[in-house]
Amino acid sequence: MKYSIERSKRFYHLKKYEQVITELEGTGIEPSENLELAYYLGLALTHLERYDEALIYLEQVVSSRENFLHVTQCRMILGYIYSETGRYQLAEFEFRKTLRGGVRSHQVYASLGHVYYQMRRIEDSITALKKALSMVENYPSALNSLGYIYAEENIDSIKAIQLCKRAVTIKPKNPSYLDSLGWAHFKAGKLQEARGFLRRALDILPGNKQIAQHLKIVMESLV
Repeated sequence: MKYSIERSKRFYHLKKYEQVITELEGTGIEPSENLELAYYLGLALTHLERYDEALIYLEQVVSSRENFLHVTQCRMILGYIYSETGRYQLAEFEFRKTLRGGVRSHQVYASLGHVYYQMRRIEDSITALKKALSMVENYPSALNSLGYIYAEENIDSIKAIQLCKRAVTIKPKNPSYLDSLGWAHFKAGKLQEARGFLRRALDILPGNKQIAQHLKIVMESLV
């Protein structure tokens, strides 16, 4: 057979996602008739940010309930897609469904924390992020998110700095983490330090609107 699922798997692990899709579409097999094919199509399309197409195949895998690991992963990806596209109630549904299925993942709790924050459910967000950190103490995504919330919501700017600093220590070149650390310093009234971290963040990710806006506010405060 010219096209095969096994070849598509190799392309997937090589991160050649367009070739994964070409390979799978060339098999002549309907994704609804082969859930492994639907699974890899969904994953590849997600990596290419072709979310609406990915949803079709991911839902097929989830609805089948045949392979627990594939179903769980697809639920998490569905939650990610819904979160990225602003459909937060659907994202919450998928993440909570994952937890009810018996999966206790720090990544799921951290993702729920992000979703709850976008829904302005601040206390739920903090609870979910603390749960993630109780499972993996130095999970940088949760450290950063919790630190940013403490700063942005004026809950505890000193604690915010501590949390964000831990995230930056783990991943010192992550612009989002540097941005959060800079913003936490600003909220604590430490303007010079804030400017330094925000400039580093913008150097790594030039043109980012949020970082640029944060830096503008800090610079105006220094005048």
